[in-house]
Amino acid sequence: MPILKPGTLEFVSRGADQTTRLGHRLGELVRPGDVICLSGPLGAGKTAFARGLGQGWGAVPPVTSPTFTLVHEHTRQADGLRLYHVDSYRLSGPDDALTFGLDELFLDENPLLIEWPERVAGILPAARLWIAFHFDEGDRRLITFEAAGESYIDLLEEYRRRTFGG
Repeated sequence: MPILKPGTLEFVSRGADQTTRLGHRLGELVRPGDVICLSGPLGAGKTAFARGLGQGWGAVPPVTSPTFTLVHEHTRQADGLRLYHVDSYRLSGPDDALTFGLDELFLDENPLLIEWPERVAGILPAARLWIAFHFDEGDRRLITFEAAGESYIDLLEEYRRRTFGG
């Protein structure tokens, strides 16, 4: 899990359960208005991570893959905040995302979790946390975190400290 540079972290997950736990840890730290992008091929661990993130954040109902619905909305009972979980897989580009109001969700105080963000990259805010999932050997996945913007660099540093110590 070397830190490559400030705002970057790499980790090898040894299976879906560990990927879910990593997401859970991040979910505990997600703040209102945060934009978290999950990138990677089918089956690489995005939804397992998203499920854990939702658990850590306190999402009701539990986070599942929103593949057949572009946006799932999850409420946190403790404060009424919503977590929006967007699946951009079926979108052909940023114009498709604008038709259902993705740009309006960026202005919302609620956190936003986006799978397949590369499909809408042209309208994503510059400040965000980008998490890329890559196949490794067997069930292992290489997960790379890249924070853009000072608040996301701080978020990633706190995540690294709480998850891996130091």
